[in-house]
Amino acid sequence: MPPTVLVLCTGNSCRSQMAEAILNHDLAGQVRALSAGTRPQPSIAAGTLAALRQAGLSTQGLVPKDVDRVLNEAIDLVVTVCDHAREVCPVFPRPVRSIHLPFHDPHGEPLEGFIRVRDELRARLVPAVRAALGLPEGPR
Repeated sequence: MPPTVLVLCTGNSCRSQMAEAILNHDLAGQVRALSAGTRPQPSIAAGTLAALRQAGLSTQGLVPKDVDRVLNEAIDLVVTVCDHAREVCPVFPRPVRSIHLPFHDPHGEPLEGFIRVRDELRARLVPAVRAALGLPEGPR
């Protein structure tokens, strides 16, 4: 079983959902990515879904989840992508490594804002997760 990465944000409707889809695509077979929120929104932002689909990334199964739903998962790495989530990150049942990589929140912006965040997630998050887990460098 590959290591499990939890991407944690406040609303779990933009950044963390994009991060989950990107990690599961770009590091397929090397990690299992999940996302959750400390105060999840009722739905994923339309811009999030559009930006992912535009890049050919699957949106299947993406739904906002409360972090309480994943606390008992065997998490190997927690990545907080907003400052609020880092500040209120819950205590997990067992010690878990964490890293903090803040990203701009595109919620309420035009699609271009979501695309910028998607591309930044891909450029910064994927290498950071590789490094944190000691995964081999992938093809460029």
